[in-house]
Amino acid sequence: MPYERTPADRPVLALSGDRLVIAPRTAPARRASTNPYRRLLATPGARAFTVGNLIARLPMGMFSVSAVIMIAGSRGSYALAGAVTATGLAATAVVAPWTARLVDRHGQAKVAVPATAIAALGSLALLLCVHYDAPAWTLFASYAATATTPNTGGMSRARWAHLHRGDPAALHTANSFEQAADELCFMLGPALAALLCAALFPEAGTLVGAVLLMTGVLIFAAQRATEPPVAPRTHAGTPLRTPGMPALLAAFLATGAVFGAMEVVTIAHAGGAILALQAAGSCVAGLLYGSLRPAADIRRRLLGCLAGMTALMSLPFLAAASTGSLLALAGALLLAGAATAPTMVTGMTLVQRLTPESQLNEGMTLAVTALLGGIAAGSATGGWMVEHTGQVAGYIAPVCAAALALAITAAGVRAPRVR
Repeated sequence: MPYERTPADRPVLALSGDRLVIAPRTAPARRASTNPYRRLLATPGARAFTVGNLIARLPMGMFSVSAVIMIAGSRGSYALAGAVTATGLAATAVVAPWTARLVDRHGQAKVAVPATAIAALGSLALLLCVHYDAPAWTLFASYAATATTPNTGGMSRARWAHLHRGDPAALHTANSFEQAADELCFMLGPALAALLCAALFPEAGTLVGAVLLMTGVLIFAAQRATEPPVAPRTHAGTPLRTPGMPALLAAFLATGAVFGAMEVVTIAHAGGAILALQAAGSCVAGLLYGSLRPAADIRRRLLGCLAGMTALMSLPFLAAASTGSLLALAGALLLAGAATAPTMVTGMTLVQRLTPESQLNEGMTLAVTALLGGIAAGSATGGWMVEHTGQVAGYIAPVCAAALALAITAAGVRAPRVR
């Protein structure tokens, strides 16, 4: 029994049998935080790697906009600018899964830093080629070199999966946080790029983006305590062979088409600034979604999210067709964006469940690659519909793409085992 009362941060004197001993006093239990994000970021080392990752992720929304502004302003051709950025996207689709496989085999720090250095040099080479009026083919070659950029969002999700393995609730919150971060960066990145190019000089967006990317990855890679350990090499092959994964990637492809078509049609109909509302709605929805309990049946939850996205993506079409009001369209885009983050969070959770732990970076990068491919296809489809059927009718394209993603998931995605 205690001999005397003392403050909580001092040891106490206690009787043990017939002896008087010094024993530590048990500190009063702290009230558990009801904010899941506060608990998430209280994980040792989490804030440090999150800061680095956010710095590295912001340029992902800057590079394409900066390249278009820079090339079109210098060469007077949006066609050339679009072709260069499309080439970079195609190169990324090929190179990114290989980079992710190297990350899984050798570790994040060993691969991400040199891969980022190559990508940053590619951005700087593009800047110099544009500034000094180099031949057009050098622009394609320079921008293609940026394909080695590692999937920083995937590496961050892999760290959360490592830190919170066996805790579905914490992992659900982490995935929601990462999706909200994606939306925030893709909302702020283009605006920052346009501001830098307009206020300073045309190459400023690309230059600042390269510096931020390299700085962020260096900070992120320096946090070795939270880096997932390298798993022993196996002969498991590609995650594409995992049952259910091909159908899930096809659903990601269709989901990407939703985003690409919506972007092009909205720019043609009302300008690009209004697109920020869709990203804002998605960001808020992602944070709210992360405070909910994780789904017991993740496949059923994904089907519900895709059904909601299909319904909400019809709102911009209805607003444009029935009212023609820009204010109504803005509200419709805000609501349509609310379905984006929950769908992506649930889809990424399925990818994590289906992918072997030793191939987690590769699996998530394949999902992002499918998403990017869908964005490219959706952009082309949306542009074709705007040109041939009109701006309002173009809003039918994202609705059809969302319905296709729902049908693919219902037909081919299997319920994964819980790890």
